[in-house]
Amino acid sequence: MKKWIILGVVLLLLITVYSSIKGTFNSMVAGDEQVINAWAQVENVFQRRFDLIPNLIATVKGYASHEEEVLTAVTNARARVGGAGAPSEAIEANNMLSGALSRLLVVVENYPNLKADQGFIRLQDELAGTENRIAVERRRYNNVVLSYNTMIRSFPNRLYAGLFGFDAATPFEAATGADIVPKVEF
Repeated sequence: MKKWIILGVVLLLLITVYSSIKGTFNSMVAGDEQVINAWAQVENVFQRRFDLIPNLIATVKGYASHEEEVLTAVTNARARVGGAGAPSEAIEANNMLSGALSRLLVVVENYPNLKADQGFIRLQDELAGTENRIAVERRRYNNVVLSYNTMIRSFPNRLYAGLFGFDAATPFEAATGADIVPKVEF
């Protein structure tokens, strides 16, 4: 009789441990998938901006062809975004692109005819809307990363995360110098 009680207790303990590990593992998988999905949304709005830039540059070139340095910086930054692979590379490349675009928009201020052009106004509005979407998706991504990283760093999940190879996700951080207004000199 005692054998059956001991066997029952051991079996109950094993089932409890198994359920705990299974539930924790599945939560980590779900969190990892949410991070991947949130990053895909960030990339989606990055792609929208990426697609708008050639039209914006072509429009500005027609009015401000001698602003080649700024236009080249935007083109080079766009090319770097296109070649970015890992999220950390994409974050850095898109930060460079944001800086180049802000310098381009400062240049535009000196061309009243360009500012009045309906095609440019429409492109500028599209770009502004896209920048807002990027900000929203970055915030969502960072919220998902925060939740996931908190989960895998908490005890006892930290033990399971290490055992099953779950690594912390990288949050989206502002580029160094993002708090400084870009200067464009003529």
